[in-house]
Amino acid sequence: MLTTVVGSYPAKMQKPESIKEKLRATLGSYDSFQPAMEQAVKDQVNAGIDLISDGQVRGNMLEIFAGSIPGMYVEDNKPFINGKITPLSHSICVNDIKRALATAKKISSKFKTDLTLFDGDVFQENFKGIKGIITGPTTLTLSSMIEGFYDKDKKEEVVIDLAWVLKKEAEYLDNAGVAVIQIDEPFLSTGMADLKVARKAVEIISKNLTVPLAMHVCGDLNEIWGELLRFKVDILDGEFAGQSKNLQILENTNLRGKKIGLGCVDNKTDIVESKEQVAEILNKGIESVGKDNIIADPDCGMRMRTREAAFSKLKVMVETVKWLS
Repeated sequence: MLTTVVGSYPAKMQKPESIKEKLRATLGSYDSFQPAMEQAVKDQVNAGIDLISDGQVRGNMLEIFAGSIPGMYVEDNKPFINGKITPLSHSICVNDIKRALATAKKISSKFKTDLTLFDGDVFQENFKGIKGIITGPTTLTLSSMIEGFYDKDKKEEVVIDLAWVLKKEAEYLDNAGVAVIQIDEPFLSTGMADLKVARKAVEIISKNLTVPLAMHVCGDLNEIWGELLRFKVDILDGEFAGQSKNLQILENTNLRGKKIGLGCVDNKTDIVESKEQVAEILNKGIESVGKDNIIADPDCGMRMRTREAAFSKLKVMVETVKWLS
């Protein structure tokens, strides 16, 4: 059973300290987020995570994308749409992915860019790689205030335009050597989303990718599980520790060839679970869909947790997976 993270990790900007760093800051080339990214990667690798992220340290999942996409901007942590949404000529995340992967390789030579996550229909044993993460077009749309160009009452056009932008980002990540691409769509469980439009948008992003595509949806999945299974993704990732009733939807379900990202530690608290608590959730998932169909991960991103709690949660999750193996 592989282990991964949903994405974000506790981050703290670091002011330049050394003479070299201060000189780079004067020249405008110092990156105050890079130390946080490197620390996030080191913690994930040292905790034993198989499929790591770059830590998403540059902001929350909305800011990272809305602050870069033409036609969008961010003000007071709120995304706005004020013009035609158009693709970028460069990647939003690839540079951080490359730096994160380089950091991981310095710690462990097992991290590769030339291996595939699946061996046929089964996860590769001892796989070590990095995932590229994209905030989904439906979540970006429903989180944003529409000020201009688009009709506020017709959001389908926004979702589809964003899908084409994010497809380009997915292609950049694919070419950069990620092992899997994950689309974050927490809004799909809120009742606000048009699931048919959301599915169309994900199909746009998924076309012609050479790596598996995952989709993360947190919250109560009971009402939408059947619809989520229709999305063209390889891995469905959900919240099962903080939403224990989600485990019921796995019973007697036809996964349609999909794998499950099984959230087994709660990202909403700094209280660190015991191995027994994590094992109880994982075992219920295993009983329903089989060990070969599960990737263990936290319920959601861990940005709001203390670094100590986040690391401890990842470590106990990895230890539990090894215990169950």
